[in-house]
Amino acid sequence: MEVVNAVGRRKAAVARVYVSEGSGKITINRRDLSEYFPSSILQFVVKQPLNTLGVTEQYDIKINLFGGGFKGQSEAARLAITRALIKINPESKPALKVEGFVTRDPRAVERKKPGRPKARKRFQFSKR
Repeated sequence: MEVVNAVGRRKAAVARVYVSEGSGKITINRRDLSEYFPSSILQFVVKQPLNTLGVTEQYDIKINLFGGGFKGQSEAARLAITRALIKINPESKPALKVEGFVTRDPRAVERKKPGRPKARKRFQFSKR
């Protein structure tokens, strides 16, 4: 099997993933998964599609991450891994779709409006 690549995005984060056959090693920006994401919750988020299909130990995954915060980066990586796994085996798509990993989360930061301190917040109203 040759290397399969895919892209995942979430908020401002972009993840480029390269999946090849291997022993289950996940490398992010040339660092180990546990070193890049010390939080076990974020490690779990990245591994979710692999755990769903039960192929955690079958693929080596190299991820290039940039932009956004750590939560957005972990979810971008999850989407990219999901897309790569679907490229490898299209029959796995229904199982991943049921879990909600195939859909890109469209939510993003709302723009700041003129004459206001933030997107929706107003300045304090003064009656007198």
